[in-house]
Amino acid sequence: MTDVRLTNVPSMSVGKTVSTLADAYSAVINKGLPMNTMPSVMMWGPPGVGKSQAVRQIASEITEHTGKRVEVTDVRLLLFNPIDLRGIPTSDADKKFAVWLRPQIFDMDESSDVVNILFLDEISAAPQSVQAAAYQITLDKTVGEHKLPDNCIVIAAGNRTTDRSVAYKMPKALANRLMHIEVESTFSAWREWAVKTGVNPKVIGFLSFRQDYLMKFDSGNDDTAFPTPRSWEMVSRLLNGVDDDVDKMYPLIAGIVGSGVAIELRTWDKIYDKLPSVEKIFEGEDVQVPAAPDAMYALTSSMTAYAREHMDDTDAIANSIRFADKLPPDFGVILLKDYMYLSPDYKRTLMKIPEFNRWMQTRGGLLNAVI
Repeated sequence: MTDVRLTNVPSMSVGKTVSTLADAYSAVINKGLPMNTMPSVMMWGPPGVGKSQAVRQIASEITEHTGKRVEVTDVRLLLFNPIDLRGIPTSDADKKFAVWLRPQIFDMDESSDVVNILFLDEISAAPQSVQAAAYQITLDKTVGEHKLPDNCIVIAAGNRTTDRSVAYKMPKALANRLMHIEVESTFSAWREWAVKTGVNPKVIGFLSFRQDYLMKFDSGNDDTAFPTPRSWEMVSRLLNGVDDDVDKMYPLIAGIVGSGVAIELRTWDKIYDKLPSVEKIFEGEDVQVPAAPDAMYALTSSMTAYAREHMDDTDAIANSIRFADKLPPDFGVILLKDYMYLSPDYKRTLMKIPEFNRWMQTRGGLLNAVI
């Protein structure tokens, strides 16, 4: 994949982008500062990197940090023309002057216990005439006589012109009104999100073994199906919702990530037939550890999925942690990190399990290792 970067803006993973912006917005809200303390944000990145997902996560974390309900208004500027942003003209009551009917995007809850996020997605795909109409929204949160409420955050996102997607060069006057962040894909941040949200364990296990397949977008390649964090989420929904038989789902998976990657996933999936019983591990039986790294990736992702379904069974979790002591240190770290990602407060539950505390005392120093 060609590594394209913007030259003078910070580059952060999706997770880092979410935590940085959510913390900043939450600080503004909790201190009672005006929303315009934070400039409007522009997130740049290749297709499928997770920009839209990041906005939803930011909303969730703001709620967690402030206790306020966050409403996201998702506007695809590619589908708008300039008049759509200002509203439809009509005559006033005396039929002397033109007035503009307010567009629906300005219909937001102004309550003090609510935070609104106006998400201007695909802004770089909008023609420059539409981008120009967004000037006032990003800086003054107004268009003509219409004004966004004071409790509104504006976040924009789009692809770079170098991505060979539909993208127009952003006018300098608009660019100067925004705080720019380039969103990049890192496996460790994606895995943490994937575990938290219940991505299919086969997808997590395969990508743990082949991390280079998380993001294979190449602006110089004409393939229409290729792997990205977004496309792997689609694969996960198929396996979780339709059928987790990769061989049976192969034609559909190939249509999402491409036939080459789908073939490798189908070949790798045969490992699951040779794995030890996860149920027996959690029941405390003596189970042999597989030797091959690809099998251990598959096993740890399967154990995490099983732990998600039995989070309240601390005896079973304790048995699995005892089994983790038999794993090579790197894989034990992967497993225990995943356990801590299962829910925001689950580490507190783990701290009450003696086996977890013993593991932390003997191997906890390895937690900062790179997965």
